[in-house]
Amino acid sequence: MTAFPRVLFDEAHSESWTVRREVAEAINPAHPDDNSYARAAGLLRHLGHTVTARTDGALSAEVLAEQDVLVIAHPAGDRWERTTGQGSPVFGADELDAIQSFVAAGGGLVVLAEEEQDKYGNNLADLLGRFGVGVEHATVRDPKHAHRGVATWVLARPAVASGLLAGVRTACFYRSGVLTLTAGPAEADGGVPAEATVLFATSPDADPAGAPLAVAVRYGRGRVVAFADSDLFGDDSIDDYDHRALWGNVVTWAARVPGAEPGTHASATHEGAVAAGGGERAGKAEVFARLKAAVEELRPLQVKDGSVPEEKERAKGLVARVAAAVGEISGYFPHDAAYLQAVQDDLATWAEQDLGVPDFLGSLERFHPDTQREDGLEHVVVFPMYTQNGNPDRNLEAVWIRTIWPDWLAALEAGGYDNPMFVPIAFEDFTSGYDTHSAVLFPETVAVRRAPDRFTWGGIFADREAARFRRVSRAATDTLRLDLPPEAERLLASQELAEETFVLWDLVHDRTHSHGDLPFDPFMIKQRMPYWLYSLEELRCDLTAFGEAVKLAEQGVPHARYVQTAILFDRLFRFPITGERVRNYDGLGGQLLFAYLHRNDVVRWTDNRLTIDWERVPAGVADLRGEVEKLYRDSIDRSKLAHWLAAYELVSAYVPAHPGSTWAKGVQALPEEQKAKVDAVLADEFPLSMFYEALRRKLTDVVESTKGLRA
Repeated sequence: MTAFPRVLFDEAHSESWTVRREVAEAINPAHPDDNSYARAAGLLRHLGHTVTARTDGALSAEVLAEQDVLVIAHPAGDRWERTTGQGSPVFGADELDAIQSFVAAGGGLVVLAEEEQDKYGNNLADLLGRFGVGVEHATVRDPKHAHRGVATWVLARPAVASGLLAGVRTACFYRSGVLTLTAGPAEADGGVPAEATVLFATSPDADPAGAPLAVAVRYGRGRVVAFADSDLFGDDSIDDYDHRALWGNVVTWAARVPGAEPGTHASATHEGAVAAGGGERAGKAEVFARLKAAVEELRPLQVKDGSVPEEKERAKGLVARVAAAVGEISGYFPHDAAYLQAVQDDLATWAEQDLGVPDFLGSLERFHPDTQREDGLEHVVVFPMYTQNGNPDRNLEAVWIRTIWPDWLAALEAGGYDNPMFVPIAFEDFTSGYDTHSAVLFPETVAVRRAPDRFTWGGIFADREAARFRRVSRAATDTLRLDLPPEAERLLASQELAEETFVLWDLVHDRTHSHGDLPFDPFMIKQRMPYWLYSLEELRCDLTAFGEAVKLAEQGVPHARYVQTAILFDRLFRFPITGERVRNYDGLGGQLLFAYLHRNDVVRWTDNRLTIDWERVPAGVADLRGEVEKLYRDSIDRSKLAHWLAAYELVSAYVPAHPGSTWAKGVQALPEEQKAKVDAVLADEFPLSMFYEALRRKLTDVVESTKGLRA
């Protein structure tokens, strides 16, 4: 899982702590917890991080290049501590240079110092001094804020309100020293580093008073976190107070985020694909470019139903070019040979029938990406079709796609999240019908004379979903000045992590439509009913996916933690302000979630700043899900109209209806005939609040920029 941090625990400089439990037991047979960070390493692995130990040799640029975080935990001479016994506690000058360069280039460094630091014979002071942090030779005492009444076991609360400390209210520093913020080499004017933050400090009652116990520093493109005590995260201390949350936060925050930013606009040409690789890939790209060019020339000649009423001879020539390109490219896709031959047959039949309304049922029935869910497997898809949230006309389209099916996802799907129709995909290239907001490839959109006996697959472009989520969420959180926890910050920074997160979210969401106490067909978009019912169904699936993600995270599925953030941010920030205010059911679902959490003080808008009580989010989401599920369960025994009214009451209890609404006046105001009742629903039955109106104005250009976005 390359989207997660690689953490290197240095054990080659006589450190007092080891992530290898067997080594701790050898060092300290009577009480190995005093030398073991094995549980701390286990927590990081639970979060998806890779943790390894460096047991000998110097720390060089080459060693650090393979890592995202370096942890150095209290090197010491044997006179004072039981240690790993490997190497000297003193880092060489070349090592200090390598570590400094590693951080400057984007790497993370976590350093755990100790009380009476000078006696241990290490040079952590020299190392931290390069980042503007000093280590004092001291032992803090604070009898008024002491763990178990021990004056040197100092209880501290966060010194700053910061997303870095999300979920952290108290930490205990056991026999701690103190830190200082000084001028590092990067601060030629002698000032305190501009990006340094004190995370914990001693109380006014302590000796010394008001001194830093833990600091975070941004240095170059990287980050450093230093603690004046190393016992916080030992095996016998990590479950004290909020140490687990603190440890996970600081390591994730410090970690380098790999991966490129998403591209600006998704009309990538074949030259870009050629540049990305040679040989076979270049050949594919060159043929697809010719296929794409022929399709793009044909598309303007088609009308809404896909037929070509004029310039038929020119169009037939273009159809022949398309067919020839499909035949040529099929050699690169042997797993789709039958399908691509059927495409050529359907193109020939369409031309023979004088380019009337196209019928591609033959090729559609032979395309089965659901039976070929293999990570990285590519397909070229050619159909006359409309694109949801994109082009409403059935134009011919050509799309080059790649399947996303990592082993961990396949195991989840096979082990309880069965969804045989679900096909997560990414763009390689496409024609202009996908130069839109569309992020799905559905067989229902293809032009056919009749529907197939059954639909067996549905494709969702996780790369586009992830890229537009990241762009809008980043703009929203910046605009709202929301201080992000480290995991949320990492999700918005990493396209790879976001893609994998959306794949898991989509898997669970999609299957939820057919699970639960359902009073009606959940795929009710084809039924004529008030749009808030569509809203509640889509929201129910997302709330369920959120709850399942909570369970999966507890079971050690690392992507599940990020699914929770993705659902929360997409629902709160992107959905309400995207699209027209005409029966915008996804937008209404986001409005309802925000209003519910705001009503229950989980989210707050104060002093023109949004804050979120991150620890209470799961319970708040679960409570709203409970209300929606009760509505569904009770409505099994209700009439259709009674269900519609009950759903309206649930939504309007949190999102006020339009002042001119007929539905808001009650059942007596509604017309008798059912169709008329639906017609009485206003296009914007539940208008945006003042909060969302302001947010929409600020982010309109950002949302529009996600059209055609790709990674």
